[in-house]
Amino acid sequence: MLSQSVCSFLGLALGRALVGRFSDGEVRVEIDQNVRGLDVYVIQSLCPPVNENLVELLVLIDALKRASARRINVVIPYYGYGRQDQKDKPRVSITAKVVADLLTVAGLNRLVTIDLHANQIQGFFNVPVDHLYGTEVLLEDAKNNLRGEDTVVAPDAGGVERARVFAKRLHVDLAIMDHRGTEVSPSSCIVGDVNDRPVIILDDMVDTGQTLVRTAEAAQAAGASSIDAYCVHAVLSGGALRRIERSPIRSLTVTDTIPHSAEVAQTKKLRTVTIAPLLAEVIRRVHNEDSVSSLFR
Repeated sequence: MLSQSVCSFLGLALGRALVGRFSDGEVRVEIDQNVRGLDVYVIQSLCPPVNENLVELLVLIDALKRASARRINVVIPYYGYGRQDQKDKPRVSITAKVVADLLTVAGLNRLVTIDLHANQIQGFFNVPVDHLYGTEVLLEDAKNNLRGEDTVVAPDAGGVERARVFAKRLHVDLAIMDHRGTEVSPSSCIVGDVNDRPVIILDDMVDTGQTLVRTAEAAQAAGASSIDAYCVHAVLSGGALRRIERSPIRSLTVTDTIPHSAEVAQTKKLRTVTIAPLLAEVIRRVHNEDSVSSLFR
């Protein structure tokens, strides 16, 4: 459990709270210790079941506020509803803003989160936001597994900047996946040299796995010698595990921002690196009012 690992690194015990349900399914929260005048850190990912976890978090924040906690610092390793961050079509909701408003009204004083789907989501909050980069953890793992002449591939245009920074720090080349056409007649190709090279696909999250697998298949068609993938958030829904198992991807390395089910944990291609040390250090720095940004320089 991520929160227990973070507490272990900090030398603290988990706070005590009753989080349950009334007979009709409503969320029930009761803080089981005195928090008056204390700085409190709540760790909760907005992962499946997303709505349950979101309401739990909102009610927990409210309970802490009414228990007179001095500051309520909310750590959301995976920010659910973050994919809808702008009005790209008529008559759609900007759900990332809706969640930000809910958290703000509930009473949080600070947000700590990892790899938001879009940086602009920070601007939806009127409280301090510490936006951490889970790719830092993946970077250290990737450094230990370089085989020479590696190429980092961005799976879409939105991930180019992330992949460029990753490639620069690994001192390897960058390539970009170009996918166009229609559902009936799709066209995919890799822009860049991956022939006879080990390929590292980098993305912020893997949900259904379609984008990841499509990129892997394009890299294989372009002559890649091996294909490994790195993603911060492992949502893995809608048959993702089956797609990845059948794909040319040799391994998929993710972080533990989202807890894995027993089925996911047993997937042979999946590797997990923990973000607990990073979160523990950030919480320590926030509490001591030290710089957080210096961690990522």
